[in-house]
Amino acid sequence: MSGSAGGLSAETFGALDHASGKLASAAVAAMDEQFPWFSRMPADQRASVLFIAQTGVAGFTAWLRDQRQALKLTADAFRGADAQDLSRWISLRQTVELVRVALEVFERQVPDLAADETERQILSEAVLRYGREVAFTSAMSYASAAEARGAWDARLEASVVDGIVRGDAEESLLSRAAALGWEMEAAATVLVGNPPSDDPPTVIYEVRSRAARVGRPVLLGVQGARLVVLLAGPTELPADAKVLAKMGNSFGGGPVVAGPTVSSIADAHRSAADALSGLRAVVAWPAAPRPVRSTDLLPERALAGDPEAERQLIERVAKPLEQAGGGLLETVEAYLETGGVLESCARTLFVHPNTVRYRLRKAAELTGCNASQPRDALVLRVALAVGRLSRSRGIW
Repeated sequence: MSGSAGGLSAETFGALDHASGKLASAAVAAMDEQFPWFSRMPADQRASVLFIAQTGVAGFTAWLRDQRQALKLTADAFRGADAQDLSRWISLRQTVELVRVALEVFERQVPDLAADETERQILSEAVLRYGREVAFTSAMSYASAAEARGAWDARLEASVVDGIVRGDAEESLLSRAAALGWEMEAAATVLVGNPPSDDPPTVIYEVRSRAARVGRPVLLGVQGARLVVLLAGPTELPADAKVLAKMGNSFGGGPVVAGPTVSSIADAHRSAADALSGLRAVVAWPAAPRPVRSTDLLPERALAGDPEAERQLIERVAKPLEQAGGGLLETVEAYLETGGVLESCARTLFVHPNTVRYRLRKAAELTGCNASQPRDALVLRVALAVGRLSRSRGIW
């Protein structure tokens, strides 16, 4: 056989070259017939499958001419831009099914292109070997595409978290979060603390593992020695608070601060600002729980000079007490000044101790702070002091 390669004649190679389009079309038609989901694919994606099939047939002919280049030649069918885009539409399992159908078509039709029975046997065996190469290459292609998407998603995720920390609420940030699969209307809470490891992949694995166990989506970013986690869903109910506590365990040693839960990711920058403020101030409360809410750190944050904490103390504590009347503010002030001794407070105000009890109970209902509890007493003291300072400056 003059001019032959791999035991095949030039006539057979010519037949293979001429039949490449017909073989590819037959393979796509078989896919269409066997898989309903394939017929529902967009036209451009179906065209990509046809192109890959044509490239595969051409690769088969080239592979027959020089099998030493097998991996390089067969990889061309799966490494083009069209194939990379296609991997976003169909799964690896579906790709394997398409490859199987295409090879079945090749097994039936390619041997018929042989010039004689000997070449027919050669082509039959070659299709089987080539099929193994294509199956391996398709799996490698998906692994490569998944790795590339993973790296891209990680960069995109880091940019979203960084934008939230910077205080961005732009449409571009929201669109990037949506591209990562974040539900735009989901409640969101930012947690900050130390990462559990110096190795970023370990950090990501730890946080995502815990998030998967509690069934909550997360976005995260490691910013130097600080880990920032955006947790989806409510956190106010007791059951939700347990979720918050479990996510706190994904951080390293040291304090973990959770910002307020906001209605959506568009407001997540507010949760991040409060959480970071709390992280800076939490050192002033050595016995703080872990995680601790940024709202529970209002006194420390105010002492550290956070104007937002001062505003919240005034709005939540000082103003309600002053506006309530009925001696509530005076009673709380006197109770604190007398060291929390009920009878001494009553003598100072010239009222019955039961009156003091009643007023303190009303004050607790208004502010959420029980003056008889040491921690709440600190919140009340700082809130009233901040209120007086603001009033003296004409701010309130």
